[in-house]
Amino acid sequence: MSDPIVNKIQKNPKYLELRKKRNVFGWGLTVLMMVVYYGYIALIAFNKPFLAQPIGTGVTSLGIPIGMGIIVFTILITALYVRRANSEFDALTAEILKDAAK
Repeated sequence: MSDPIVNKIQKNPKYLELRKKRNVFGWGLTVLMMVVYYGYIALIAFNKPFLAQPIGTGVTSLGIPIGMGIIVFTILITALYVRRANSEFDALTAEILKDAAK
């Protein structure tokens, strides 16, 4: 059995727009994160001397701030997704539900 409301939602052009926008944005951020993360792992695997360079006269190597930068980058792209989801995606969802209730 299929629910008529579900069918109505799935045929709504706004629903198709929401799915497309959300998928493109989500996959784009996923690819970006994978490039950054696996780029760092590749740098560890293939160029350890670069990451082992000390910063200034201290004992901290270059790999530490780069690794911390990846963590900050992850937080930033998560915040970017949440911001867009709470504004654009939620607004589209509300419109779709309003249209389905008619």
